[in-house]
Amino acid sequence: MRKFNVSSIIIRGVLLLGVAFSAFPFYWMIVTASRATTEIYSVPPKFTLGDELLNNIYTVFESTSFFQSFLNTLFIAVVSTTLILFFDSLAGYTFAKLKFKGRHTLFVILLSTMMIPGLLNIIPQFIMMDTIGWVGSYKALIIPGMVNAFGIFWIKQYAEGAIPNTLLEAAKIDGCTTFGIYWKIALPILRPSLAFLGLFTFMQSWNDYMWPLIILNDPEKFTLMLELTQLQGLYFTNYPLVITGTLLATIPILIVFFIFSKQLMSGITEGAIKE
Repeated sequence: MRKFNVSSIIIRGVLLLGVAFSAFPFYWMIVTASRATTEIYSVPPKFTLGDELLNNIYTVFESTSFFQSFLNTLFIAVVSTTLILFFDSLAGYTFAKLKFKGRHTLFVILLSTMMIPGLLNIIPQFIMMDTIGWVGSYKALIIPGMVNAFGIFWIKQYAEGAIPNTLLEAAKIDGCTTFGIYWKIALPILRPSLAFLGLFTFMQSWNDYMWPLIILNDPEKFTLMLELTQLQGLYFTNYPLVITGTLLATIPILIVFFIFSKQLMSGITEGAIKE
């Protein structure tokens, strides 16, 4: 019992230390956002909250079109996430449970695309968007990425172990169509994996900077990440303002994470224990 208590205390101490290290950058971001520019260079550094947070928030709102860019980013992230969840779950379920000729070959080709660095696709993709006249439009940010190989792979691996074949056969006997089986039976079972994929996709879309920078040319259509670059001067950067803008942009991600945290943890751990 004594050994168990000591080991338990050590494990909990290590976990608490890990939590502290993980939470410290976020706390330091709040501290920096609450300070003036001259205060962040003080030695030794100040680890307590300052009294400039409200002023910095007000300055961010005054210096940028924060709410407009927030709505732009929210629209792009929600639409992109919805499309990816639908098409990736449909393709993943198809690869996992439907038998058709060339299934394994197509899946290998699909996985091989994951080995291509994303930066290599920027120039060809931009030329394609320019050719069809989508430069400057949200369509160039949403349509090309509405299906991705990682999402299909993730859903396929989850569906293979989570959806019993006997359940699908019973649905076929009852006269349910192929799409009906996917919509009424597969999707509810895939909910934990969809929660993980949805949060992952939403975060990627929300934090995307490079592709919107290349595509968008109208300041009224700027995403939040692009709008925050307006806080950086040519010869001088007010870092507390930049950090304040980053803090405000992080809050929606935290809210989404806390809302879907239960489904996220279920999606990660599902299938770890097998009978």
